[in-house]
Amino acid sequence: MKHAIPLGTYHPGRSGLHRAPAGVKLVALVAFVVLLTVAADSPVVVAVAAGVVASGYGYARIPAALAVGQLLPAAYLIAFFGFFDLLVNGVASAALLVSGLLATVAAAVLVTLTTRVSHLLDAVEAGLRPGARIGLPVDRITLAIALTLRLIPRQAATVRDVLEARAARGVGFSLRAVGVPVLVRCIRRARALGEALAARGVGDD
Repeated sequence: MKHAIPLGTYHPGRSGLHRAPAGVKLVALVAFVVLLTVAADSPVVVAVAAGVVASGYGYARIPAALAVGQLLPAAYLIAFFGFFDLLVNGVASAALLVSGLLATVAAAVLVTLTTRVSHLLDAVEAGLRPGARIGLPVDRITLAIALTLRLIPRQAATVRDVLEARAARGVGFSLRAVGVPVLVRCIRRARALGEALAARGVGDD
C-alpha cells in the first residue's frame, strides 16, 4: 500500500495563499472552524465551506495526489466517527458530520501545504508571547502544537491499521473491537512520548 504523505508537508508555490502571513492564515483557519462548528447542522453552510476550501486548493495549485495523500490518514478517522454517528443519529446527521470534518481538516491541511511549519509555530509563539507576562507557558504550548501536528497522522494511521487488520481477517466492523486496540496503542504512544520528553527535562521547573 502506498503510504500517505505526512501532515505538515510544505508545497512551495507563489500563490497569494503561499505569500500570506502565517498569522493571518491561522486566524482565518480558526474563524473557519468556528463557523463550521456553529453552523454544523446547516447543509448550505457546509457545502459553501467545502467549495471555498476546494477553490483554495485550486488557487494554490496543489496537486491532487498531494492533497489526497494529506487527507487520507484523517479520512480513516473521520469515517470511524461518521459510522458511529450513523448508528446513533442516522444518515443525514452522519453525512453532515463527515462533510464538516472533511472540510475542516482540508482547510487545516491547505494551511500546512502553503505555510512552513516553522512559520506557523513562530506565528503561534508571537501571538501567545504577551501572555508570558501573566505566566502563560508559551514555549510549552508551542511545543504541544508542534507535537500535535506530528501525532495526528500517526493516530489516524493507527485507526487505519486496525481496520485493515480486521478486514484482512474477514471480520466485520465492531465499535468495541476497533476502539479498544486503537485506544491501547494511543495510550502506549502517549506514554512513550511522555517518558522521552521527561528524559530530556521537558516539564521540569
